[in-house]
Amino acid sequence: MAERVEQEEIFSQVLRAGRRTYFFDVRATKADDYYLTVTESKKFTHDDGTFHYQKHKIYLYKEDFADFHEMLKKATDYIVTEKGNEVISERHQKDFKKEDTSEETKSTGSFTDVSFEDI
Repeated sequence: MAERVEQEEIFSQVLRAGRRTYFFDVRATKADDYYLTVTESKKFTHDDGTFHYQKHKIYLYKEDFADFHEMLKKATDYIVTEKGNEVISERHQKDFKKEDTSEETKSTGSFTDVSFEDI
């Protein structure tokens, strides 16, 4: 029997969040049981326009699902209870644009740019 080098995804979901992408992939063990991999892929752009992706992956096995789910829920509930759902840092909003540091923009002083969508 041929050895499997790369496990194929049995079920997969993708969450795009700005320059980060999260992959939730169900894979099979050699014993044909299932486990979950969660991969965070983050895009970095260099000054010359080229880019690379940095990836971080965790493996989650069925025996840890209940505890993981409980701790994730407690942690996310704590954050929402303490800080609410509003995103405080603009940098983490999906439509965040890097601040323009040109001389023309600097000459506007301390004027706050307000979008009609914010009202």
